Amino acid sequence: MNNENENFLTGIKKFFKKIFKGGLGQLTIPVIAIALLVVFNIIRDPSFFSIAIQHNNDGNIVLAGNLISIINGASELAVLAMGMTLVTAACGGQDISVGAMAAIAGSAFVKVLKSASVINAPIVLLGFLMACLVAVIFASFNGTLVSVFKIQPMIATLILYTCGRSIAYWINGGATPTVSSPIISGIGSFIPGIPIPTPVLIVIAVAIIFKLVFHFTSLELFTQSVGINGSAARLNGINSTFIKLLSFMILGLCVAVAGTIGVSRLGLINHETLLLDVEMDTILAVAIGGNSLGGGKFKISGSIIGAYVIQMLTITLYAMKVSSTDVKAYKAIVIIILVVIGSPVIKAKFEKLMTHMKNRKKVSVKGAQ
Repeated sequence: MNNENENFLTGIKKFFKKIFKGGLGQLTIPVIAIALLVVFNIIRDPSFFSIAIQHNNDGNIVLAGNLISIINGASELAVLAMGMTLVTAACGGQDISVGAMAAIAGSAFVKVLKSASVINAPIVLLGFLMACLVAVIFASFNGTLVSVFKIQPMIATLILYTCGRSIAYWINGGATPTVSSPIISGIGSFIPGIPIPTPVLIVIAVAIIFKLVFHFTSLELFTQSVGINGSAARLNGINSTFIKLLSFMILGLCVAVAGTIGVSRLGLINHETLLLDVEMDTILAVAIGGNSLGGGKFKISGSIIGAYVIQMLTITLYAMKVSSTDVKAYKAIVIIILVVIGSPVIKAKFEKLMTHMKNRKKVSVKGAQ
């Protein structure tokens, strides 16, 4: 028993030593953030992460509980964070129009569905492809301003941030049409016979696609090279203009996926409220994920974890009976702390402190000898 306790303590010691030495790299901050939230919730309410099996309104057996709400509710944010990570890494800036573009893509999706007499699988697929096409066109507009005309990303995307929801309003003639179909309900909630929310499965599918693309192509390397030093990348034969434009186009596809999920959840398109204010959460998910907002090296997995950190924090605050008005303020405080802790200045000071303590330990050991 003593040996087991010693091994357990040794394992914990090695884990924290790995964290303090930066062994987890870019994932250090999001992993610590998730761990702190998990421990806090277990202490506050041991049943917080309990999962129940129940029947939904359609009579299907589904999983329910706070944990399911967290991974389900963060689906759109996680998908957007993956695309935003590429734009951030390649361009050293962020797209603040993703919410507005999602409203446009969602409106295009609904427009196709409403044009059909029956909403079946081919029509839903056609609607999704139309949403992808529209989102990529608008994302390419942003990407052209950034990559060709060298406009700072946040300024370039301010145009669509301002007028994007008005464009979504025009697509459906100012109406907020509903779309009722078992297929749409399945996309936004549960597929009969599968107890896991469909948006969670979509996030997993998108993450796998990114993983395969990075594995079979040099996109990850090229994106990081352009973000670190665009001039050096060009000298090495990398078309930095194309890579930046491509990152926006990929973000456009992610926007179409998020918009489709959002519309399917509600069963209608509301251009004013669909993914409202998701832009800042998306940028924060990338930052909490340990990715530099100035571009360069990145980890998609970090941004996904960052999205779940934000959603877990939101669910935790609601579980503590914090009013919806105050939730944003509390979230801002916690996120500021996380971002500051992960900043290069704090990391440098911490590494300096650890080096100083290590040197003092060596001196004290030599003195004892």
